[in-house]
Order: sequence, then structure tokens, then C-alpha cells
Amino acid sequence: MRAEHRSPAREAGQPRTRAAYPLVRVYRTSPSPYQLPLAGVVSRSGLPPELVSRFVALGLVDAERDARGRLWFRPSAPSAIARVLRLRDGLCLNYAAIGVVLDLLDRIERLETALRHSERAAKEPTTWT
Repeated sequence: MRAEHRSPAREAGQPRTRAAYPLVRVYRTSPSPYQLPLAGVVSRSGLPPELVSRFVALGLVDAERDARGRLWFRPSAPSAIARVLRLRDGLCLNYAAIGVVLDLLDRIERLETALRHSERAAKEPTTWT
């Protein structure tokens, strides 16, 4: 007769669980900023998924594709989509022109930030010791 080895968990009447071992270990160095699935963006923006995918293809909204090809967005994606729609409705621009306008607005924002930092640095007294 064979001796049967029982784990303490089975002796206590707990159900046996199967361990899952991944084939490939994935190390993420930093948390991904892309946490919102396409369905979440669609529900928050009120647009059809095809239009949101088109915005991604045109480079108007940042997204990342996972291994299965699904789109993942940053939490700020619905506001970026709203910005695109405001520019289209307010200025009657096509999507290519909106891309140029968005790039220019981002560049202006970076330049203004750099200017504010340099003005603050000029106002701070420096001690030469």
C-alpha cells in the first residue's frame, strides 16, 4: 500500500487549488500610463469605436496596442478627444489641420513653461559663496 502525502490545506478541508505558472515572466519597469480600454473611452466620449480608432490612426490621440492588438488609452484620452472635437467644430478644420494645431499648441505650452521657469530662476537671488 502506498503512503499518500496530504498538504495541511487539504487536511483542513480546504479545496485544492491549481498553481498557474507563466511561460514567460514579464517585468514592468514602471506602471503603464495606458490603463483605459477602448470601451471606456467610447463610453466616456460618446463616439463610435471606429472614430476613436481613426483618431488614433491619425495621431490625434495617443494609444498603445497590447499583444492581442487591443487599444489602451491614458486616462486623459476622453479630454483629448473633446479637444479635437472642439477644434473641428469651432474652427471647421479637417483632421490633418487639427494635428498641426495640436502640435503647435503643445509646443507653445512647452515654451511658456520654459519661459516661466527661466523668469523664476532670474528672480531668485543667487549666493556666490
